[in-house]
Amino acid sequence: MSKPKVFEKPLGVKDYLPKAVTKLRNIEFRVLACMERWGYNQIITPTLEYYDTVGVASSTEDKKLFKLLDRKGKTLVLRSELTAPIARVASSLLKEHAFPLRLSYHSNVFRSIEEEAGRDSEFFQTGVELIGDASSEADAEVVALAIASLQAAGVGAFKIALGHVGFLNGLFQETLEGRSDAQLALKEHLLSRDYVGYREAIKSLALTPDVERELIGVLRLRGGDEICEQARMVSQHPIAQDAIRHLCEVWDVLKAYGVSEHVVIDLTMIGDFSYYTGMTFEGYASDLGFPVCSGGRYDNLLSQFGRPAPATGFALKTNRILEVTGKENVEEPGRVLIAYDAEHREEALQLAKAMRSSDDEVIIITQLVSESEAWSNELLNKGDGQFELRGTVYSDVITMMV
Repeated sequence: MSKPKVFEKPLGVKDYLPKAVTKLRNIEFRVLACMERWGYNQIITPTLEYYDTVGVASSTEDKKLFKLLDRKGKTLVLRSELTAPIARVASSLLKEHAFPLRLSYHSNVFRSIEEEAGRDSEFFQTGVELIGDASSEADAEVVALAIASLQAAGVGAFKIALGHVGFLNGLFQETLEGRSDAQLALKEHLLSRDYVGYREAIKSLALTPDVERELIGVLRLRGGDEICEQARMVSQHPIAQDAIRHLCEVWDVLKAYGVSEHVVIDLTMIGDFSYYTGMTFEGYASDLGFPVCSGGRYDNLLSQFGRPAPATGFALKTNRILEVTGKENVEEPGRVLIAYDAEHREEALQLAKAMRSSDDEVIIITQLVSESEAWSNELLNKGDGQFELRGTVYSDVITMMV
């Protein structure tokens, strides 16, 4: 195996230069402030967790976990998402706190990937968990907050696709009873958005024409609240009927929030069907193929940590949002340069201290100048009160030299 080149990075990780970091932090701060106004308190969990607890409970496939051993030989994982770690905390350190719990977070997460375009091994998530409330009001709250968070992040045009795993579970149990392999295959096609494969799989099952049309017709169940009535006619299975009832209640609450124009009901949208137990959703920006947020209900997770409770939440893919909003300029504070010689050092540095302590949002940079004439020749007056020195623009330059 060849030795990595001196500037080479591992697959799927990247460096963020100062301008990108400024924009990324700007997104993070605005989103977390939005979540705080909705009553969500920020939490920080460790980068490392035990594989046998959080790793096993995670929604991430085992093959995508980064694993390592501690000194005692126990297997650790780099956190691959934040929901399972927060469930651990809610069941231990917060076990005396009454439900519901409203928690928010922003952290980097790690997932081992193959060489796929657009996929990162390390990326950033900002999200919330609402724990201890099984109602449609709670599901609608996290969807409405996801919309508010995307707006706070500066994402202009986007849509939230809203689904429910119960609808397909009920429909498939009704039409493909006892054929678990076929049900799993159809779900895999829908999960990967492979609609061509979904149709071909249905045709290969030798179903009656009516059942075949019914299953293929699911692909057309996408739109506004009219989809609720259409879906009720598709399957009479109790699980499917309960799912549609719940989804319609969520829609009604979203209308009350005044955000339903951002939402479409999509009954092919099931999220990770092995993890979510109810409503699921994904958010798509108009000019990006990947989802910028995802979430849903996961009522079985906390029982794995000894405190059974319903829960729902979402995560924003912060670095993907940066791809959408990164072309926009973030307004930066003005920069002031204080240039001084050795004789005026103390006076200049005390002035800098006073200016940094003021309420003015301004960046103060100090520079010792040994040859004032050469330095003056480098300083360019750009007009409109702006100066440039070695590629950096300043709103003011204060000279303290003989």
